[in-house]
Amino acid sequence: MKLRPLVLALPALGVIALVAATSGGAGATSSTDIGRQNQAIVAKGRALFLTSCVSCHGADGRGTKQGPGLVGVGAASADFMLSTGRMPLTNPSDQAIRKPPAFDRREIDALVAYVASLGPGPPIPHVDVKAGDLAQGGSLFRLNCAACHNSAGTGGALSYGSDAPNLRHANTVQIAEAIRTGPGQMPVFGPDTFTKQQVNNVVRYVRYLQNPEDRGGFSLGHLGPVPEGLVALVAGLGFLILVSRWIEARA
Repeated sequence: MKLRPLVLALPALGVIALVAATSGGAGATSSTDIGRQNQAIVAKGRALFLTSCVSCHGADGRGTKQGPGLVGVGAASADFMLSTGRMPLTNPSDQAIRKPPAFDRREIDALVAYVASLGPGPPIPHVDVKAGDLAQGGSLFRLNCAACHNSAGTGGALSYGSDAPNLRHANTVQIAEAIRTGPGQMPVFGPDTFTKQQVNNVVRYVRYLQNPEDRGGFSLGHLGPVPEGLVALVAGLGFLILVSRWIEARA
């Protein structure tokens, strides 16, 4: 009679062991499947790379006379250049400007995975806009970015015939990617320069510039203080001329 509980418990223990073994096997299978999926995405990205990018960046991604190497640029740089349509370029000597992407989202993801597989580099950053501080972001932007992008984020002229782009159409991830990778003549603001929180702050401020509150009246296209001051000057001079003509007519 004393052995009966043990005898009854043995089948239950067997079921538990079977469930545990099945769960472990499923986890291993899932990891294997994920690895195979990643390999498939990288392979797809390589195929796209060999048909669309190889002439400038080389078959192994180490660059040619027509374009720079991509080993170590990371997923963030590849995603920024492809999602903003800056790559591929028709003429390698032209400045890369924003235009409609040449690839759809799945193709971009595949190309990004392949470029990332060439060597370690900055990953696509995770941004929490709600955690960003608008005032701190404004201070950082005016100190580090406004000299090129204008205080209103509308862009401006740079040296050697280049220009800093308008930030109106950049999405949250693209803003953070540009901060971390420094495309074109833009400096790189790595983790040693901007913390993750500071990136959140700047991104929130740039997103605010894209749809600001025009408390002062007309937006005037959000072109910044210089054009707005010119409009005020012209309007003020015109008003003074009208007043002087009115005084002259009365005299």
